[in-house]
Amino acid sequence: MGVPSGLATGPLVVAEANAHDENNEDSSMKKWFVVCFTAVSSLFFAGCGSQEESPSTSEQETKGPVIGLSFDSLAIERWQKDRDVFIAEAEKLGATCVFQDANGDARKQNEQCDLLLSQGVDVLVIVPKSATAAARAVQSANAAGVPVLSYDRLILNSKPDVYISFDNVRVGRMQAEYLTQRKKGRYFLLGGAPDDNNAKLFRQGQMEVLTPLIDSGEVTVIGDQWVDGWSPNKARSIMENVLVSVGTEMDVLLASNDGTAGGAIQALRQQGLDGKVLVSGQDADLQACKRILQGTQSMTVYKPLKTLATRAAQVAVALAEKEEVETNQTVNNGQIEVPSVLLDPVVVDKDNLEEIIVGDGFHRREDLGL
Repeated sequence: MGVPSGLATGPLVVAEANAHDENNEDSSMKKWFVVCFTAVSSLFFAGCGSQEESPSTSEQETKGPVIGLSFDSLAIERWQKDRDVFIAEAEKLGATCVFQDANGDARKQNEQCDLLLSQGVDVLVIVPKSATAAARAVQSANAAGVPVLSYDRLILNSKPDVYISFDNVRVGRMQAEYLTQRKKGRYFLLGGAPDDNNAKLFRQGQMEVLTPLIDSGEVTVIGDQWVDGWSPNKARSIMENVLVSVGTEMDVLLASNDGTAGGAIQALRQQGLDGKVLVSGQDADLQACKRILQGTQSMTVYKPLKTLATRAAQVAVALAEKEEVETNQTVNNGQIEVPSVLLDPVVVDKDNLEEIIVGDGFHRREDLGL
C-alpha cells in the first residue's frame, strides 16, 4: 500500500500525558493541529499493518509540550529501550511524544524531522543516523525557533541547544584498558559506523590507551576496519575475510559495540577461536550478556540507558518550556561549543554482570539464564 503525499513514511508513535493548563491561544491551536494530524496518521498506519499502536488523541486537546523524537533506527536493541523509557518519563512530565524511526536512512531522517517541525512540535530530539547529514534538520529547527536536543550522538557543524550522552572517549578508554590489562599481543580493531561521531570518539579513547603500547611493541595492530551501520552481518564478513587474509593468530578483538562483537564472534567460532580471543563490546545487549556468561565475549560497557533517557526527557521538556537546563560541560561539534550533559558508563564482565545488569533492572535473571 502506498503512502499518500504529506504523511509520515515511518511508524508513528504518540504517547499521551496528563495535560497542563495553558491559556495561550496560538499554542493551543498548534497542539490541536498536532492532535488532528497524529490521529489521521495513526489510522493510516493501522490500515497498512503497522505493528505499533498509537493511543488516539482525537477526543481531547493536547495542552502539554509536544516532543518530536527522531531516531536513527530501532534495529539495534538498545534504541527500543531508550524510546520507551523516554516516552514514559515525558508522560509523567505532562508531555506528548511523536516518534519517527528513520530505518537507518539519513535522508529519510531529515524529511521526517521536517515533518515533525511542520506538525508544530515544541522541541526536536534527534538520534542522528549521520552526524553531518543531521545538521540540516538542526538548521531547519533553528529557523523555526524550535530547540534541538542531540541525543547520545553529537550532531556536527550545527547549533543544537543541548547534547546528552555518556563520555564516549571514556568508553573507548574503558574497552582498551580492560583488554590491555589482561592480554597484550596481536590486536584487531573493529570500529563502528564511520558516519557516527560516537564511533570516532570511541576510537579516540581506545588509541589513547593503545598508542604507548604500540610504540613499545607490546601491542601489534594486525588490522583496523570500520563497520557501516554497526551491522553484525558486516562485522562477521569482515572478520571472516581477516581470518583468511591475515591468519588466525589473533589475541584480542577490540570491537566498539556488542552488535559488531557478536557478528565477529560468529566468524571466530568457525575457526574454533571463540573464547580464546578476548573481545570487547558496548551496550550490554541481552545476547552480549549471555556471551559474557558463556565466556565468548570478555566485557561490555554498560551505559545506564534508563538514566540517560530519563534525564533526556527532563531536558527536552525544560527546553520546550524555555526553562534553564543544567549541563556539566561543553563539547565542540565543529561549529559551536554545545552545552552538554555527559553521564558515567560502567565496565561489566562476568564477575559483576549480575550485580550491575540485573541489579539495575536492565535484564532479568531468567532472561540471562541465571
